[in-house]
Amino acid sequence: MNKNVSIIGVGMDLGADRRGVDMGPSAIRYAGVVKRLEGMGFSIKDIGDIVVNRPNQLVSTDHHKYLDQVVEANTTLAAAVSKEMAEGRFPLVLGGDHSIAMGTIAGVTQHVKNLGVIWFDAHGDLNTGDTTPSGNIHGMPLAASLGLGHERLVNIGGFAPKIKAENVVVLGARDLDAGERALIKERGIKVFTMHEIDRLGMARVMEEAIAHVSKNTDGVHLSFDLDGLDPHEVPGVGTPVLGGISYREGHLAMEMLAESDVLVSAEFVEVNPILDRENVTARVAVAMMSSAFGDKLL
Repeated sequence: MNKNVSIIGVGMDLGADRRGVDMGPSAIRYAGVVKRLEGMGFSIKDIGDIVVNRPNQLVSTDHHKYLDQVVEANTTLAAAVSKEMAEGRFPLVLGGDHSIAMGTIAGVTQHVKNLGVIWFDAHGDLNTGDTTPSGNIHGMPLAASLGLGHERLVNIGGFAPKIKAENVVVLGARDLDAGERALIKERGIKVFTMHEIDRLGMARVMEEAIAHVSKNTDGVHLSFDLDGLDPHEVPGVGTPVLGGISYREGHLAMEMLAESDVLVSAEFVEVNPILDRENVTARVAVAMMSSAFGDKLL
């Protein structure tokens, strides 16, 4: 694995339209991410946080809340990710809400043309302006990266689509909107719901998921939403859904991903310190990162 890691924070809360998650990058840093990864032999460069301009009141455009601000921040993020990758570094993005995945993927795919994606999440994030029940853009980043939805979201970074449906796996889903379910069937997107994880076990699910995203791709991006884990493990997330992946299952998934040695980029999102308890969610995020980066007991 690339030992040169660049940490990029994005204090974005506009995609979720809920305060608190903008403090996620600070909480993850406070939980010791730099010390943990340096202790594993990684060279860490923390370039700080992308500036997110927040208006004084809600602005909604075509069923998309804060569209201008979300596009602006993600465009800046895409450029930052691309710059770090051009220097031969591994981008590790800290959120912030999940809308920032549009910028991360836009930056990565300027260097990795055929990118596989593991989307670790309780939700599909496959809504568009036509299907969204809320107008919150953090429910749209996977659809936008696939080239579906508002043209300004789709074209962040100046090109679209960024990824192909056949190169995506959604892992841990248990709350999908009707439009998302229709899109999954229409596009043939591989989804391992909690039903499959319970029935098959995490080891088999990850074997199949890694094989799926690695086939005919040039590298894999991990988009890890902390609400993919069960809320008993991570109380500090904005949209918790009961019945999620356990702490140990999460570690196993990340350990197997590290062993596969396919990751070229990663992001960890939706840590909300306001809703948290003693920063436990950020500490879990750091623990999951360490496993994804190859930490082992022996």
